[in-house]
Amino acid sequence: MAITFHCEHCNKKIEAADTAGGKMGKCPACHNRIYVPLPDSDEELKLAPLDTSFREKEKQLMAETHRLTQDILKERDIPDGPREASGAVYEMSDRELTKNVIMYLRQMAQGELDEAEATGALIAPFGSRVTEVLDRIALSEIPEPELADIPQQLLSGSIRALRARIS
Repeated sequence: MAITFHCEHCNKKIEAADTAGGKMGKCPACHNRIYVPLPDSDEELKLAPLDTSFREKEKQLMAETHRLTQDILKERDIPDGPREASGAVYEMSDRELTKNVIMYLRQMAQGELDEAEATGALIAPFGSRVTEVLDRIALSEIPEPELADIPQQLLSGSIRALRARIS
C-alpha cells in the first residue's frame, strides 16, 4: 500500500512506497527536500516553516567563503609594475612570469578585465618568454591546476587575446 501526501512546497499530491515512510525524500515535481510521513499516519504531517534567518546566514557564509577563496587565489608576489634598477630593466623569473600569465588567464576568465589589463601590462615586455609559457599551457594535456576549472574554449580565447597583445 502506498503513502499519499502533499508536497509542502508545491502542494503536488505524491504517492510513495511504504518503505519510504519516516524518511526524507525529494518531490518529483519541484525537487525540494520533503519528509515522507509514516504509513500508519492518516493525517498529513504539518511541519513548522524553515527559519529564514538560517537560510540568510547560510547564504552569507557561502558568499564569504567564495570571497575568501578568490582572495587566496589572487595572492601573489607580483611587483606593481616593471621596475628599473640603476638603468637596468627589471628581470622577472620564469616561475614569476608563469604565475603572472596564469593570473592573467584567470582574471580574463572571471571577467576581471581591469585587473587583467594591469597584469597584461606587467608581462607584455617579456613577449617571447610569455609566448613560450602560453605554448606550454596550450599544448599541455594536463592543464595547470589553477586553470583546470576554466572551460577550454574560454581558456583558448584568453590565450589568443594575450598573444595578440604581446605581438
